[in-house]
Amino acid sequence: MTNPLTLPPDLSFEQAIALTQDLMAQMAAGTLSDEAEEQAIAALVSSENGARGFFVTYLTSDSALADAPSEAVVKALQSSPGTVAELLVKNVAMSSAMAIAHRRNQAEDMAQGSERVSRRTLDLIRRVGLPQVTEKAQQLRNSAKTGDGPYAEFLNRWRYDDEQRAVIQAALEGI
Repeated sequence: MTNPLTLPPDLSFEQAIALTQDLMAQMAAGTLSDEAEEQAIAALVSSENGARGFFVTYLTSDSALADAPSEAVVKALQSSPGTVAELLVKNVAMSSAMAIAHRRNQAEDMAQGSERVSRRTLDLIRRVGLPQVTEKAQQLRNSAKTGDGPYAEFLNRWRYDDEQRAVIQAALEGI
């Protein structure tokens, strides 16, 4: 990813994953300037597919990069508040609910991976400090509680049960 500003306009989710993997390898090797890192991530998160690919790769990675996000990552995420806020809130919900599903299936390693994604996402939310996150978290928390509202379809699509919805509410409580 030598020129991070020339992403294809029709960037696919799969392309975004591959680009994020390459980007993270360069970040881990220390071969990118802070400015280049920020520009690359900002370009990725400027589209929904790019942001989804970035978050799924960054947050689930075994790399410690997501455990201590750089200032470049934080600034880049602040550049697309609408898309980023939506995905951060949904990532907290999904990873929290999946930890329960994995435990039900006696997949403790996967449950711990989901909890790590939730922790990383909550840390990013705190660091990025987007006001839109607070609003979306409240809406999703209310939808999980009542079964109505703007996130009811999201919760129903993933077939979250009462226990998972309670965990989603708790995870979003502090936001």
